[in-house]
Amino acid sequence: MAKAFWIDQEFDRDRDGRFSVHVRKNLDEFEWGDIAPVRFACAAWRLATPPSLSPGYVRWDRRVLEATCVRNTWDGTLNARIRVASPLPAPLTDSRTWWRDRGWLGWQEVFGQYVEPTQQDLARNPFVRASLLIDVPVPLGDLPPEPEGPHDQVEQSAGRAVTVLVRELNDLVTPVLDQLG
Repeated sequence: MAKAFWIDQEFDRDRDGRFSVHVRKNLDEFEWGDIAPVRFACAAWRLATPPSLSPGYVRWDRRVLEATCVRNTWDGTLNARIRVASPLPAPLTDSRTWWRDRGWLGWQEVFGQYVEPTQQDLARNPFVRASLLIDVPVPLGDLPPEPEGPHDQVEQSAGRAVTVLVRELNDLVTPVLDQLG
């Protein structure tokens, strides 16, 4: 069973802790003074993933197209939104009568990664690409408290927050990817 998300510790270590350096250089991404760890964890996730850090400190399965964490405006909890490339639904694969020799294309792969078609591709061919949108609340229990401010071991807290988010998202998303095959 492959994991949906993982932290690339080796790549980070080989580059002298680039995630910690990236966090320190981007302290303005954090808001201070919240009793809950949600805003801090969301900012740490943003800094650990593309496009903020490329390649990301957090890596993901090739079927994961994007993964974000946001504060729920209704109750302040943490929500994750993950978009996953998926096979076409059965009604589209059971019969190709809708296809009508129009040259429909699905997900394109470049070096094993699913990619969006370019404008040039879209000018030539029709595309039908299925994806799943996973919106899920993330448990807060193990997240570290938000640091007091930019002077208070922000890098360590950000690393811990990202580690917890990776674990929780794996528990939630990996079974979906396993089911997709």
